[in-house]
Amino acid sequence: MNGLDGRADGIVYLEIAEAVRRSILSGELLPGQRLPSVRAMAQRWHCTPATVARAYSRLAREGMVVSQRGGGTRVRPLRSGLGDLSRSPEWQWADLVNRAESYLLDALSSGHSPAHAEAALAAAIARWQELRVAVEEGAESRGGSALLSDLGGNEEAVIRFAGSHDLAVELLSRLLAEHSPPHRLTTAFVGSLGGLIALSRGEADLAGVHLWDERTGLYNLPFIERVLPNVPVVIMNLVKREQGILVPPGNPQGVTQLVDLVKPGVVFVNRQPGSGTRVWLDAQLKKVGLEARRIVGYEREERTHLGVARLIAEGAATAGLGIRAAAGAYGLEFVPLWEERYDLVARAEWRSKPVFALLLAVLGSARFREALAALGGYDLSETGAVSLSA
Repeated sequence: MNGLDGRADGIVYLEIAEAVRRSILSGELLPGQRLPSVRAMAQRWHCTPATVARAYSRLAREGMVVSQRGGGTRVRPLRSGLGDLSRSPEWQWADLVNRAESYLLDALSSGHSPAHAEAALAAAIARWQELRVAVEEGAESRGGSALLSDLGGNEEAVIRFAGSHDLAVELLSRLLAEHSPPHRLTTAFVGSLGGLIALSRGEADLAGVHLWDERTGLYNLPFIERVLPNVPVVIMNLVKREQGILVPPGNPQGVTQLVDLVKPGVVFVNRQPGSGTRVWLDAQLKKVGLEARRIVGYEREERTHLGVARLIAEGAATAGLGIRAAAGAYGLEFVPLWEERYDLVARAEWRSKPVFALLLAVLGSARFREALAALGGYDLSETGAVSLSA
């Protein structure tokens, strides 16, 4: 059966859960009060009883309600000593879930797909994290302190990532955290070369790299062989992605190629040495005979694509190199220049660990692929492909 206005029951159950949750948080439904029966609620919402049962089960998992045999479903009583709903951790958590679910329902009712909604959420979280780190730590120290963070919990469920920034890594981190049991991907965005160095020192389990070798024209493998000589590694493709120039909406300065970076009034923001983007840029400047000192802002460095995009969006710069998804996250215009390969690198013995299979499963999941496709600028034709290097 379809729900209200022809909507699928899969969406209606979320609306039922949100409505009940809101009634509890507003005080309309009090602790210990019984909810309408499944059958009565199904009639009210013009849906199946199974849809209502699914909504009630969701609320029970959140700690909002409890079900008792013969006693129906009731609002969970407050723990002893908690006379105020606002002091209850369960209610505070439910309020946060309600806010997130309201966003999801608004997105779906506006015609967006779940993949688009998830991609937007991933971009929004990444933007917020970028701004928070910039405020708290400053541009000079951004990203380095997370490398050896002690997050507690089961150490076997912690995957230490170091390397280049990408929204695909942010999404991968969220999906691994939702796995049962959860796996925490700690991220240190220290650039591609920094990621390989961390892997060689045993400071990271996984390195994210997109390093173009000027001599061979190959991505990543020449650098892996230099940084980890005679060390067997396993290489997994994360994505192939578009890189280009990020500029304000409308591209008012007409920046369409690297030589335009020396136009009067153009203020550039760079990536840090050792990042794949910086390695490529310096090689291309050399190729076209453009001296870096002629580019205003060349010395100003950011550690992530979102950091570059944020400065352009704020008006502190007018151009920078980055990925299409970062431009989209800040509403900037994107001038495509090239496509590159972004790989995940681990020591070869990692293949025998259960987390390796989990990682490949996430990379191959429809949810991961659909969300990245919604962000734009990614080629997933080789995502999850594995190769070995000695």
